Amino acid sequence: MNRIVSSLIAVVIALAILASTAFIVTPRQYAIVFALGEVKEVISEPGLHFKLPPPFQNILYLDKRILTNESAESDLIITAEKMNILVDAYVKWSIIDPKMYYISFNGEEGPAQDRMSQIVKAALNDTITKRTVREVISSKRSDLMAPIIKKMSEEASAIGIKIIDVRLKRIQYVENINSSVYERMKSERLRVANTLRSTGAADSQKIRADADKQRAVLLAEAYRDAEKIRGEGDGKASEIYAQTFGQNPEFYRFYRSLEAYRASFKNRTDMMVLDPNSEFFKYFKSSGQASGKK
Repeated sequence: MNRIVSSLIAVVIALAILASTAFIVTPRQYAIVFALGEVKEVISEPGLHFKLPPPFQNILYLDKRILTNESAESDLIITAEKMNILVDAYVKWSIIDPKMYYISFNGEEGPAQDRMSQIVKAALNDTITKRTVREVISSKRSDLMAPIIKKMSEEASAIGIKIIDVRLKRIQYVENINSSVYERMKSERLRVANTLRSTGAADSQKIRADADKQRAVLLAEAYRDAEKIRGEGDGKASEIYAQTFGQNPEFYRFYRSLEAYRASFKNRTDMMVLDPNSEFFKYFKSSGQASGKK
């Protein structure tokens, strides 16, 4: 009986020792193996692994996943034109050198988050203080973030961390400069509006001058063509008159007299004082008498 109990106790002790030597690393973890307080090995491959039982070797697990750092308070930063703005940012980061990370923070995430907050604040200050508010809030955010990510990556690599991404969540003016910023934006919009109005007025004058020029050209060409046609008509009429006068001089004189009567007595109020026997009234007399006089 005592032998059976002793055997069971030995088996239990052996299983306990075996259990203390085996450990599992998941895909989301790094495992650091310590031997008497010193880092002996870093395991990144998931699976079942073995070590010496404590106190000869111990295990520390670190998170392999992408972690997020968000500042609890907005950072006050001064821009190139000496204006105060509040900036909220967040950082995506992960551990790439577990040994260096352990040496820097003793494997604790809290101090690492604090250090990341300091790094992002320093990078934001270094970059934004060289730019104006317009450049900070412009649509070309990538031009602003590139130097920030580069500076943070250089500092983070020294503590075993890789910067995945950095984003600005909010950029807000300090309350006491909101009115001045509004007035500046208003002045800028008015300047742009006045520039557009001036450009529009200049274009309008140009279009109007061009239209007047085309109108004058068209009228001149039309007048030229009209005069040409009128001259041709007058020439044709004179030719016809000449032919008529050559064929029947009396008929030609009669026709010209009718035109003179029509022009003279065009209005009822017209008045002429002439001798009734004047040559002008020749064709008012009998046709026989008119035709008898040569």
